[in-house]
Amino acid sequence: MKILFLLFLSVASLLCAKNDLQYETSPYLKQHENNPVHWYAWNKKTLLLAQKEDKPLFLSIGYSTCHWCHVMARESFENEKIAQLLNKYFISVKVDREEMPQIDALYQNIFYHVHKRTGGWPLSVFMTPQREVFYITGYIPPQKESYSEGFSELIEKLSKVFTDKKVLKQEIDTIQNAVAGRVKLSEREEKNISLYTLKKSLKKSFDTLYTGFGTGRKFPEASKLALMMDLAAISQDNTLQKYSFEMLDIMALRGLYDHIGGGFFRYSVNANWEIPHFEKMLYNQAELVSLYVRAYTASGKKLYKSVVQETTAMVKKRFLHHNLYWSASSAESQGKEGAFFTFTPDEIKSALKNNAHADAIEDALGFSIEGNFNNSVHINFDTDTRPPGFASFKAKLLHVREKKKYPFIDTKINTAWNAMMIEALYKASRIDKKYAKLAEKNLTALRNLMFLRGELYHQTLLGVQPKQKGLLEDYSFLISALIAGYEVDYDEKKLDFAEYLLTVAKYKFYKNGLWYLSADALHVKAGLNDKYYTSPLSKMLQNIIKLASLKASFRYEKLFQSSMEKLKEALIREQSNAPALAQAYLMQKLGIVVVKSSKDNLLKNAKILQTTGYPYVLSEVKPYKDFLACTLRRCFIKDHNITNVLHVIDKEYIRR
Repeated sequence: MKILFLLFLSVASLLCAKNDLQYETSPYLKQHENNPVHWYAWNKKTLLLAQKEDKPLFLSIGYSTCHWCHVMARESFENEKIAQLLNKYFISVKVDREEMPQIDALYQNIFYHVHKRTGGWPLSVFMTPQREVFYITGYIPPQKESYSEGFSELIEKLSKVFTDKKVLKQEIDTIQNAVAGRVKLSEREEKNISLYTLKKSLKKSFDTLYTGFGTGRKFPEASKLALMMDLAAISQDNTLQKYSFEMLDIMALRGLYDHIGGGFFRYSVNANWEIPHFEKMLYNQAELVSLYVRAYTASGKKLYKSVVQETTAMVKKRFLHHNLYWSASSAESQGKEGAFFTFTPDEIKSALKNNAHADAIEDALGFSIEGNFNNSVHINFDTDTRPPGFASFKAKLLHVREKKKYPFIDTKINTAWNAMMIEALYKASRIDKKYAKLAEKNLTALRNLMFLRGELYHQTLLGVQPKQKGLLEDYSFLISALIAGYEVDYDEKKLDFAEYLLTVAKYKFYKNGLWYLSADALHVKAGLNDKYYTSPLSKMLQNIIKLASLKASFRYEKLFQSSMEKLKEALIREQSNAPALAQAYLMQKLGIVVVKSSKDNLLKNAKILQTTGYPYVLSEVKPYKDFLACTLRRCFIKDHNITNVLHVIDKEYIRR
């Protein structure tokens, strides 16, 4: 009995055993004191032990609020098999970067020279007992992934490297040469799709004479313009930045824009943007509002703010009904194209009477004042801003329009297009918070009408029960709107709903690595055309990688990777002609950065958050007093000052 009791105590002692971190005071180290990994603290005794036993060191650096440190702990450091391997082959050392920033700085510098980018946490370093580094990386997955070997396999591989002195010396020399600057270690980069090839493709397709894409009739091509703005920001390309603002100016000042009633026409029938096809589409307003909000945030140009305000006012006046949006308005009025939107030369001259700036307005109108469309005047300005006296001129022409009948409006409710407008309003709340309130009302109304018994529907008329089940585009654009809404009010329910919709969309539309437009027997593959509005397929991939970042989900990342694998050849072929897919690719390739902090902190600093130059930044509520910036696998800056965090993000990700 006594022997059994002693055996019981021995087993219990083993089960309850703590590693050497039990003697430490650091909160981060204390989090690991019960790991099966026999952790040691960084000190002289530990380093001497490694030399005495001639065992290599595994150094793991992190801190107590580091998300990916905790992930790696759960996946690997609490894993008995991995722990046994580490205990067998290595002396494992834990360092709190906040407790020993000097140790962290030393190995972060090595990581930077080896990988040509800054590191982050967790940081994983393998070195000899003499502290010569022979392998350095960040987060290590427990099993093999596309980006890394599994931890178990890596441990055994590196233990063999340590015992093969010739190979070990080669690895040590390679890293030491990299740190010394004698050898550049090149990361594997895609040869046929890159920032360079995308910029080259955009510049080739840009019309430098009249501005815009292509040499014939001009479409807004919001997705391509958005990609251009992304690339201009990321690479500080002055040419692309110039092209972007030129195109935004031209679309706001020439004939694509309704200067009197607000909003954009569908496209220009000629290369110089003078005469449009006069129909107005809800999706055009939505996608262009988003771009002008972004442009105003970046430049502060009043014209861009006015465009946002006028366009949203037009949509509200003409399309909004019971908090839902109708789809489009016709180009014709009383059988004549453009009749509602154009004016006679006499009406223009009458509107200029008693205007102190009549001469400036006439100069801005140029030859169009005599008639540029069926003997009527469609207003264009040949200046880089609106002329003085415009407000009075506009008011008089609005009075003229009041006597005309507005063109036919298509009153169907389209889920995808409503979602696009809702997203635009959330983004417009950067300019005025009232837009977020309207977006909330619209989102509630859309969900009440088009989401029934767990099923999303595509379109209907008000008062009519929807019957057509949702298409890929409905899921794509509604998920995107929910993510945009979360970025405004941090309502977790929005992300929950987005995840639900993604799960359903994957079940309905994703088969054998391919996405389809509908779940019916037609099996039409989703395409990449963004010319009219963003490809639902490309938008879905953007959603997936954003949710992967916000939810720290490798499952979503794998879905993105398997989807992109089937599209890579097409993207290489199309380059900037598949702009939304290119954006999704860049989000994953370069990395989405998520700024994490308390809800109160994020809301108070919303305006500052919008000033970041890097276009792929999201924000997420976490119970942190400070601000923490993380990608999918690493956190790389923590600070109580949001401006400092954004500065590091821009320094890290903008290629100057």
